[in-house]
Amino acid sequence: MSEFDDTMADTGAEVTFDLDGDGVEDATMQVGDNTYIDTDGDGTADAVAIDTDGDGIPDELHIDMDGDGTFETEAIDSDGDGYIDTLASDTSGDGVVDQVLMDTTGDGYIDTIASDTTGDGHLDTVMADTDGDGYADRISIDTDGDGTPNTVLTDTDGDGFFDTVETTPEAYNPNPGNPDAPSGTAGNFQSATGENL
Repeated sequence: MSEFDDTMADTGAEVTFDLDGDGVEDATMQVGDNTYIDTDGDGTADAVAIDTDGDGIPDELHIDMDGDGTFETEAIDSDGDGYIDTLASDTSGDGVVDQVLMDTTGDGYIDTIASDTTGDGHLDTVMADTDGDGYADRISIDTDGDGTPNTVLTDTDGDGFFDTVETTPEAYNPNPGNPDAPSGTAGNFQSATGENL
């Protein structure tokens, strides 16, 4: 799917950054356990690296991706191996994370993307590359916000096409119009002749 940059790998005594990938080391300023990073040389921090466990190696990187002065993306080394494995972003600018990219296998490649497509603060769509070939082969969609997928699309044979779809209807109620009616006779269904069933 995509490759994570090993920005936070510590190969020596000092951690350096090149967040914009231009081959030039970014300017930094150390304040306590935080390293402020200026990628474009304008004197304003474009990112801040945070050493959460005090070992001298940054574990989190907060990035201002769009230059508006707000750190809307967080890069995290969740397993402490010195490599970023999770990116959490607020792509809508409302202050709530709505997209999370993860390297769940530790191979340096993004293999899972979770998104909040409805803006309700819950990640409802998850796309995953379960076999490590770089292509999504499973998509899970939670349409009712209960945390359980209602639709799962799967590419079972690895040909790049989703060939299996599993759906679970949302909270099936045989009597949606009248909760006191006997099963199947809510009066909301009509036969072909117009008779209420």
